[in-house]
Amino acid sequence: MNKKKMAGLLLGTLAFGAVFPQFNIAAAKERPQTVVMTDGEVDDMDSFLRFLLYTNDVDVKGIIYTSSMWHYSGDGKGTLFESNMDWIKKFHPGKHTDLRWCGTDWIADYIEKYRSVYPKLSQHDKDYPTPDKLQSLVKVGNIEFEGEMAKDTEGSRWIEQLLLSSDKTPIYFETWGGSNTFARALKSIEDKYKGTSQWEKIYKQVSQKAILYNIMNQDETYKNYIAINWPDIKVAFNERQFVSIAYAWPQAAPSSQKKYFGGEWMQNNILKGAIGGSYMTYGDGHKLAGDPEDKFGSLEFAQKNGYKQYDLISEGDSPSYLYLVDNGLRSYEDFSYGGWSGRLSPSQVVSNLWEDNIASYDYNPETGKKDRFYSQTRWIKDFQNDFAARVDWTLKDYKDANHAPVVEIAEGLNQQVKPGQKITLHAKVSDPDGDKVTCRWYVYEEAGTYGAPVKLTAKGAEASLTVPVNIGGGETIHIICEAEDNGRIPLKHYARVILTAEEDDGLW
Repeated sequence: MNKKKMAGLLLGTLAFGAVFPQFNIAAAKERPQTVVMTDGEVDDMDSFLRFLLYTNDVDVKGIIYTSSMWHYSGDGKGTLFESNMDWIKKFHPGKHTDLRWCGTDWIADYIEKYRSVYPKLSQHDKDYPTPDKLQSLVKVGNIEFEGEMAKDTEGSRWIEQLLLSSDKTPIYFETWGGSNTFARALKSIEDKYKGTSQWEKIYKQVSQKAILYNIMNQDETYKNYIAINWPDIKVAFNERQFVSIAYAWPQAAPSSQKKYFGGEWMQNNILKGAIGGSYMTYGDGHKLAGDPEDKFGSLEFAQKNGYKQYDLISEGDSPSYLYLVDNGLRSYEDFSYGGWSGRLSPSQVVSNLWEDNIASYDYNPETGKKDRFYSQTRWIKDFQNDFAARVDWTLKDYKDANHAPVVEIAEGLNQQVKPGQKITLHAKVSDPDGDKVTCRWYVYEEAGTYGAPVKLTAKGAEASLTVPVNIGGGETIHIICEAEDNGRIPLKHYARVILTAEEDDGLW
């Protein structure tokens, strides 16, 4: 491993064996508002099953069927449609009346499975929404053709209502398919208010309220409408980094992480109960009736393509919400911070756009070089173990399951510092199950703007460093404290401390 990279990472251990009183893990967490927009395929369905187990960490405001270049329902009139996306024409050339459409029932079916485990889940966190609430949020958006945004739909009207409500709290829109239903909602708002005395206020409100996370651009509505007419909306564009947990994961995942997507681990930890047992994997015998290209359930197909039975197929849409999970990494604050969804960096061309450009690459110690996928693949073990624990929650009472430790930093998470200043941090760690907890400290170099190795010393719950004398005003250093328990499925919670150098006032 590169010695300069190692300079910023030291390990410390601290064991806690005392039994702590049971408490609800959702006691003081933030729950960002979010809307799911999905076109539906095996990839989306598996992402949705995981999403259901994280609905306690977010405030779900909508679950909307939409179309994409991969999936559309057609208009039922035999109208032929040819894609406008050059990339997809290689896979589906010519005109089609519909394409790989799995219908508008599968979400409701999965929520009913959630209903069967809700009594168990609510033991673990009172913030799990009721099944009835989730069912009430399912809407059909613009599904007829790729990029269709010509008419209002139940889904687009729902989004429009959310954006125009008096609540100014941001809403995180997850684009698992095309962005056309979201675009239709914006177009309806524009049609009603542009040119009126209210337009400036409405435009500002919507632009500040909506945050869009695009998994690829799966239709042209972002490029041709949203980016042009609503340039002040904050947008994340994950073009390829999502491959870390998608169909080509064997090429993206480091060797040390691959077992957590492998069939043996998946079978032992995920594929059980109403939720986990519905999760689709390679060679498991499933077949989606609406999607003729879903051959993944065939064991013969899996083995022919180098996969073992029960290996992960894909969950490429999960990065659109994993950054919202309250795990202490604070990744929802800024796409460039990094976390379970990977790390994105500001576009050098388009304002208010974050993307997986070269600035988002993290150093991969297993290859000794920068890696476009490592900002997400570095967390595979952690988010898979967390998923496994939540599957357990669907089956076990609180006392019989594992829950993540709690870690706080006595000095606070945001500190103004000066060059040459010595900083000492103290972690306060506890575990709701009385497990032993280990603390690990390191500098997340790529997430900070200082951009060079920083020497960190750590022992147990304490870490210290000296702020580099050449740090510039406003530059940041990110320090991560990982607290990991020793449960059967080890779980982590993190604390991210951001040191920001004070601006030079000429007195230093």
